[in-house]
Amino acid sequence: MGEWRQTNLGQLLSFSNGRSSPARGDGLPYPVYGSNGIIGYAEKSNAGPGSIIIGRVGSYCGSLYMSGQECWVTDNALRATALNDDDPRYLYYLLSTLGLNNWRSGSGQPLLNQEILSHIPAAVPPVSEQRAIAHILGTLDDKIELNRRMNETLEAMARALFKSWFVDFDPVRAKMEGRDTGLPGHIADLFPDRLVESELGEIPEGWEAVPLPKLIDVNPTRSLRKGDVAPYLDMANMPIRGHTPDVVIHRPFGSGMRFMSGDTLVARITPCLENGKTAYVDFLKPGEVGWGSTEYIVLRPRSPLPTEFAYCLARSDAFREFAIQSMTGTSGRQRVPAESLSHYLLPMVPPQIAERFGMLVSPLFSRVSAAASTSRTLAALRDTLLPKLISGEIRAPMTVQSELKNDGAVRGCA
Repeated sequence: MGEWRQTNLGQLLSFSNGRSSPARGDGLPYPVYGSNGIIGYAEKSNAGPGSIIIGRVGSYCGSLYMSGQECWVTDNALRATALNDDDPRYLYYLLSTLGLNNWRSGSGQPLLNQEILSHIPAAVPPVSEQRAIAHILGTLDDKIELNRRMNETLEAMARALFKSWFVDFDPVRAKMEGRDTGLPGHIADLFPDRLVESELGEIPEGWEAVPLPKLIDVNPTRSLRKGDVAPYLDMANMPIRGHTPDVVIHRPFGSGMRFMSGDTLVARITPCLENGKTAYVDFLKPGEVGWGSTEYIVLRPRSPLPTEFAYCLARSDAFREFAIQSMTGTSGRQRVPAESLSHYLLPMVPPQIAERFGMLVSPLFSRVSAAASTSRTLAALRDTLLPKLISGEIRAPMTVQSELKNDGAVRGCA
């Protein structure tokens, strides 16, 4: 194995500041990175695949992300790209072990800049070993990413069904127009063939428009004594896309919102609400109580609605628009009062349709939960190997290095 060389980050990476965020919205192709990760999606990019994003200011100073696709890096972060033949993914893993937050300047508003980063010392192995290390750790991260994408697809299927049945009323409209509903006969028969006017607008005949709290409990009572060690979900780990958080820790209960398996959590404070921070609690044991930020609203559907109904609702455009418009408070600290949800109207779904919806979406959520659990196990393994490989305590096997070197030679001759 070759010798490691002593250098500094400025010899390995080119650093540049991000730029003001462009307009963001759903369905756009490029992730927008701030200091706290992906904060939305935009129609244009300012960084290429393989870019490393470093939080440069505030409480997320030194946070790290790597984009596998074109992206936009905002002015709360810096972009880093490899200068030489050094492996970009290896450099990302190297940065994650350097405690970049400890190099920040300033106390009131912590800051990292290009000058500071460029002078941070580092020891790196030969490129062949860099690639082997990146391959080992990257294989784990690739599986985690594959699970994330699969989960995103499964969740999109559940949300599409929610929108079709309970927002657009597609089965009813199909019947009205003499079209096939696309549903099995026994399910199609549950829907009427006429829409009628209501406070909510047109809804299926026989349904009723009711305030949200009639169907969903808002901030239901959960018992947890002060000082009890319980699962804790921090706002920083609330997912923006998908419903499963990457990190849940255990912490003594102080004060915060309490929740149980099957609850939906919605961030109610700006900009977390606008950024889409929402979670479905599927990471607790039966009967276990977890807790988190006081800035969560907890939603729990009443029977016969399945628990997944509240999550699909919380992700819907109409609900999010209502919540954002209901925010009160001073600029920069606006939040949604929980009581404002009593003004949000929902169609009262007939029990048989509610139960059928649950039968269709619950298996999708179960698959998401299983994949997320696998990903957390893989992440724990990665986090155990990472410092040992980067420090040289564990050396990447020569067989891996040789295979990667030969593979690179074959690709170079192609």
